[in-house]
Amino acid sequence: MFTCCLGCCGDGGTGHIPLKEMPTVQLDTHHMGTDVVIVKSGRRICGTGCCLANAPLHQNKSYFELKIQSTGIWGIGVATQKVNLNQVPMGRDINSLVLRHDGSVYHNNEEKNRLPANSLPQEGDIVGITYDHVEMNLYLNGKNMHCPASGIRGTVFPVVYGECVCVCVCVCTLLHTQGQTFPLRRENHQYQT
Repeated sequence: MFTCCLGCCGDGGTGHIPLKEMPTVQLDTHHMGTDVVIVKSGRRICGTGCCLANAPLHQNKSYFELKIQSTGIWGIGVATQKVNLNQVPMGRDINSLVLRHDGSVYHNNEEKNRLPANSLPQEGDIVGITYDHVEMNLYLNGKNMHCPASGIRGTVFPVVYGECVCVCVCVCTLLHTQGQTFPLRRENHQYQT
């Protein structure tokens, strides 16, 4: 259990308030398509369909990423809990905003942006997403793709989908403070293959 010290701590423990331990953020087996299989302790999606993460994005800036294990049809982005988790590709309705395997970014069946043609993610690449409750930004192997997209409203969760493909997902949320550059630290994440 974590504790937080507020005020004077020299009185034998008063001023300490126990904090809840933060849950591990992973793919949620209660919010996934019927033909989806989640393995590797909630870090890998296999099969066909979509899966939400088990925690919504609450902070000013959030970051999560996906490592492409094999080529095929896949997508990553944000979605509300109202999204159809059996519909691939995502981005067809107001409940999802996603980067698709072909480099297009879709929301409400409208292409919102597109990665440069020479920057399409390949097998082994890591696709990162930042989201600030207004705009989603994309990173490829740590490099900002300058491909913003917006339009989704409400409480959103990280979402990933695939069609007969395996991808590893690392979901983490980081706070953007005091105007600092958003930290992208792929080397800190361990992907199980």
